[in-house]
Amino acid sequence: MRSSVEDVPDQCAVEFAMEILGGRWKLAILKQLVTGTHRFGELRRALPGVTPRMLTRQLRELEADGLITRTVYPEVPPKVEYALTEVGRSLDSLTDELDKWGHWYRETVRREAPSGLRSPA
Repeated sequence: MRSSVEDVPDQCAVEFAMEILGGRWKLAILKQLVTGTHRFGELRRALPGVTPRMLTRQLRELEADGLITRTVYPEVPPKVEYALTEVGRSLDSLTDELDKWGHWYRETVRREAPSGLRSPA
C-alpha cells in the first residue's frame, strides 16, 4: 500500500516521486496529455505498445494520485476524456527533459555500440 505524503521523510522525496510516477506508461501518458485533453482510444493509438488493461490501470493510478482528471459524458456510446490537473501540468518540464534525454541516450548508444546496449562488464 502506498504511503501518504505526510508519512514520507524528506530524504525519501525521490523514492516517493518514483512511487507516484513509476510505471512503464505513466510518464508517456503524461507526455501525451501535455498537448491537451485526450480520449482513451487516442491514448492507445499514441502508445501502441500498451494493452488496454494496462492503460486503464495506469490512468486510474494517475487519477487517484491527482495528476489527471477523468470526465465522463452522459451519452451513448459513453465518452470519456482525460486531462492533466494543475499538479500534472507541473510535470511538463520533467517529461520534456526525460524525452530529450531518451533521444540523446538512444543516439549515444547507437554511435558507441551499433548492435545495441553493451553487455555489463
